[in-house]
Amino acid sequence: MSDFKEVTISRAANVYFDGKVTSRTITFKDGSFKTLGIMQAGDYTFGTKEAELMEITAGECEILLSGETEWQSISGGQSFNVDGDSSFEIKAKTIIDYCCTYIS
Repeated sequence: MSDFKEVTISRAANVYFDGKVTSRTITFKDGSFKTLGIMQAGDYTFGTKEAELMEITAGECEILLSGETEWQSISGGQSFNVDGDSSFEIKAKTIIDYCCTYIS
């Protein structure tokens, strides 16, 4: 889905890693939400509270999910799932455009 209809968008940015990763929260009528963000090239570790679906809409990266030993290559048009109360490492090789869906 490339467009979201009937949503509320937060004006305030979520800013991480000294501004190298930013996102905006969009909230749907049913109370569910996603974040749409940009990640500069670099290495990052993210913790999760809820399970997440990370959709990489543009760019190239490698990810290492918690408990895994092998890095996976992910590029624009691909996605990956992250367990809740977990973490993942990401090596953004290029600027990454992403959509994160929180699964409760």
